[in-house]
Amino acid sequence: MKTRQTIAATLCAFALAAGAHAQKVDPLAPPRAGFALPQKQTLTYSVDWRVFPAGTAVLHFEAAGDRERITANADTIGAINMLFHVSDRFQSTIDREKGCTYEFDKQTTEGRRQISSTLRIDYAQSKSILDEKNLVTGQTKHVELSVPGCLTDLLSGIYYASSQPMEIGKTFVIPVVDALHTVPVTMKVESREEIKTSLGTFKTLRVQPTADAGVVKNRGNIWIWYTDDDRHLPVQMRARLFWGTITFRLTGNENK
Repeated sequence: MKTRQTIAATLCAFALAAGAHAQKVDPLAPPRAGFALPQKQTLTYSVDWRVFPAGTAVLHFEAAGDRERITANADTIGAINMLFHVSDRFQSTIDREKGCTYEFDKQTTEGRRQISSTLRIDYAQSKSILDEKNLVTGQTKHVELSVPGCLTDLLSGIYYASSQPMEIGKTFVIPVVDALHTVPVTMKVESREEIKTSLGTFKTLRVQPTADAGVVKNRGNIWIWYTDDDRHLPVQMRARLFWGTITFRLTGNENK
């Protein structure tokens, strides 16, 4: 089973852009007028693989001066955890007004694989700097690449999309930076749907992120359901891939 590729990859829905070739990328668009990232908020998601409970994901937002810190923990549970243990930690630091990513940290434990990485964006020098270490083998990697301007990352991009206007049939593009690439991810607003969760029924906008290349190109689809209001809160995320469907559903929303 591809558990390693479920919780981590779907939590970072923009991971479909990973592995793509270099493309022309425009800088991140500014947020819509009146939009503000939360001063403090915790979102909890249940994670199901097909019909089985697979894990949990907890995301926390906290303002720190002119920056926003987003942390995410993703862990397998139950029988899935016995088959393939996953415990991933992500942290993204972004500009509160513009959304530009300054740093994206990952600590991943996926089966026997343990990786720690830090991706920093130096806008003054127009470059990204990756430092990565394999905690099992001790192997390290240092990569520096040029970047075109203000960018988002795999984690914060899901939530920065909330700052953009959403209209049925319209698209907008978010430039996503990963370890080795910067790729434009197109967000298509497909339809309105009602989504039922343990927190209640939400009127939502279904959005599909796509890229010209990536690890899930021609293998499946990813969708994110945002509330059809000023918040554009992501209440559900789903990846339908060739080995099955993984779904994140919002189960907790606390201002703490």
